[in-house]
Amino acid sequence: MTTETLAKTPLHALHLELGARMVPFAGYDMPVQYPLGVMKEHLQTRDQAGLFDVSHMGQLVLRGANAAKALETLVPVDIIDLPVGMQRYAMFTDENGGILDDLMVANLGDDTLFLVVNAACKDQDLAHMRKHIGEQCEIESLFETRALLALQGPKAVDVLSRLAPEVAKMTFMQFAQVRLLGVDCYVSRSGYTGEDGYEISVPNESAETLARSLLAEPEVEAIGLGARDSLRLEAGLCLYGHDMSTSTTPIEASLLWAMSKPRRADGARAGGFPGAEQIFAQQQAGVASKRVGLLPQERVPVREGAEIVDADGNIIGAVTSGGFGPTLGAPVAMGYVQASHVPVGSDVWAIVRGKRVPMKVAKTPFVEQRYYRG
Repeated sequence: MTTETLAKTPLHALHLELGARMVPFAGYDMPVQYPLGVMKEHLQTRDQAGLFDVSHMGQLVLRGANAAKALETLVPVDIIDLPVGMQRYAMFTDENGGILDDLMVANLGDDTLFLVVNAACKDQDLAHMRKHIGEQCEIESLFETRALLALQGPKAVDVLSRLAPEVAKMTFMQFAQVRLLGVDCYVSRSGYTGEDGYEISVPNESAETLARSLLAEPEVEAIGLGARDSLRLEAGLCLYGHDMSTSTTPIEASLLWAMSKPRRADGARAGGFPGAEQIFAQQQAGVASKRVGLLPQERVPVREGAEIVDADGNIIGAVTSGGFGPTLGAPVAMGYVQASHVPVGSDVWAIVRGKRVPMKVAKTPFVEQRYYRG
């Protein structure tokens, strides 16, 4: 894909003005880093506040009396009882129990749900919903009309409450319509960094004004995809297409926590989503391999795709995400290993440029999550 054919977010000109290094990502020309550099951008977000352009993500609205019930037939998550003004993490599953995408779902009230899906999957997600539930509710794509900004870090609350004091009272995963600089925005207290912060859905034409206003605050710096990746990795958060895909189920991906209790095998509304039988069978019988956190024991970054072996050199898995964790001051990784090596503390090795790098299976998150729960 040439730069000319890549899509651009409404903040594209601002990224260039700020000196960003641009890279192709999910069909978009996106900032991977700014002159500050990935390491400083990462630490800035952990210590102060960082502003991310995540407008490449897909935003959608579902409307109608049956919207929640309809969406629930596609995800192993409780949507029907999702309170108004709250957001929940969900996954689309296929008939084999594989993960088609992960997404966020918010209840706006008035029989309206607001969804954020991954950039690389948004067109297929829209087609998937139109095919399966299009006759049960109205599905409106906001792909071309709204931008998405993420303001993350411990100072995010101070910054955003200068524009709208009410956001300070929001807690983790709350969702509200908020007026920012005279513009109606959707704001959730959530993010993809492990830090406190907000995601802000804003009309395209107002995105640059809002971004400039936030960047003008002393605590805020622009942050690129490079630091976004190292931040989410330290927080133990999956990246779709890497740490989970159609070839992994929620059980294999260690995402049982995201399957709401009412939708599990013994729940009040058990099953009824694609692949439920396979997922329930795995929950009962266990799986051959599972996603785990990995801490390399040498200062060698272990990257995605590296084979994982046991003490005898037998291949037992592969790394799906890896790099250096600036907050931790050490390399971190995630990957899939055979069930016998899943227990925390298990010794495994990654093959990096033909050499064995010792690793220990570790609990995630690697860095404590600091979501604001009130």
